[in-house]
Amino acid sequence: MLRDLPLRCRCGHVRGVATELSPSAGFRLVCYCKDCQAFAHFLQRTDVLDEAGGTDIFQMPPARVTFTAGVDVLRCLRLSEKGVFRWYAECWRTPIANAVSPRVPVIGVFPCFMTEDFMDDAAGSRSQDEALGPPLFRINEGSAIGPLPPMAPPPASFGVLAYCATKAVRWRLRGLGRPSPFFVDRTNAPRSVPRVLTQSERAAL
Repeated sequence: MLRDLPLRCRCGHVRGVATELSPSAGFRLVCYCKDCQAFAHFLQRTDVLDEAGGTDIFQMPPARVTFTAGVDVLRCLRLSEKGVFRWYAECWRTPIANAVSPRVPVIGVFPCFMTEDFMDDAAGSRSQDEALGPPLFRINEGSAIGPLPPMAPPPASFGVLAYCATKAVRWRLRGLGRPSPFFVDRTNAPRSVPRVLTQSERAAL
């Protein structure tokens, strides 16, 4: 069943809504790459990583995310000149989402931004799985910082990757790549000028 899910940062200054969500309306994965780990360390939010350094991400079309408050503290980080656009709330350094490009009709939203219920409720992991579905696969586990959790999803298979690619193509064909909450529609410019880390800053993370 489709549902709208409230979005908010840790302090509630940044708010929004993700519309028409269900486990089949996107796909969830866990990424163990060093860049996602570096982003969490930059934000001083290692609590969003699992014990092996994995980041939980829900991939969905940009047009289904809308901000209703707090865009003044929306910030963007790039770990290199051509790196992924990594969005966060400056107020409490809450990770919000990743975006490869304004032309790619997919954004990776962090479930910790999707509702505090997922973090505060004793049944948080269950409600999260009900709303978004469990993670389908993991990627970049070679960069894990320890043994994978017992409940880690399986490695990405060709079939799963084909399923995800098909979804992205359908989102493009249905026009769900725009408008994006992170890029200006007519110019494709980021809504906040990205901070690009120097090599020494990146190495320090």
